[in-house]
Amino acid sequence: MSTDLAPPRPLGPWANGMLMTPEEFDTAAEWDPDYRYELVNGVLIVSSPGDIGERGPSDLLGGLLLIYKMMHPQGHHLDATVFEEPVATAVGRRRMDRAIWTGLGRKPRTMEDIPSIAVEFVPDSSRDRKRDYVHKRQEYEEIGVREYWVIDRFRRQMTVFHGPDLQIVPESEIYRTDLLPGFELDLAKLFADADDWIRNNPPTT
Repeated sequence: MSTDLAPPRPLGPWANGMLMTPEEFDTAAEWDPDYRYELVNGVLIVSSPGDIGERGPSDLLGGLLLIYKMMHPQGHHLDATVFEEPVATAVGRRRMDRAIWTGLGRKPRTMEDIPSIAVEFVPDSSRDRKRDYVHKRQEYEEIGVREYWVIDRFRRQMTVFHGPDLQIVPESEIYRTDLLPGFELDLAKLFADADDWIRNNPPTT
């Protein structure tokens, strides 16, 4: 009879609610890649990835930022942007829909350099909206994120938090920030992209 132990199964939905330390979270070797993971006050939170109305516009935003970096005369202000980036906060580990680093003059060290801009594409559930508009706002401000963009296709607007201050940017406006000189974010393009994705991929019941 073999005495070999079965390999541990990857962390996935079955582990939702598991007690875990930040150190255990950071060193866990096996994760089911079809889910997203956060650690909140010592509890592992496992959730499905954002729907296509969130993921598609996030990809578009990433593409617009990279075009700015490569083609714009001031594109060197953008150091890097990635999606689904974990960051350490006071409650444990959060995952940004998109992280943007500026002003370093080099590739960021992701375990050390706090993103200048955090981006969340907010879902429609009241629990998730409170998480993005309230809890993450506070947590990102505490760790030094300079701007926090909450992109809300349901309200057709973006809320930009600058520390304790906020700015509402409606769909009809172009957003500009001193952190990315010369970059212009056309919200109407992001929301139109979300609409196209949802139109061609209606939710199933």
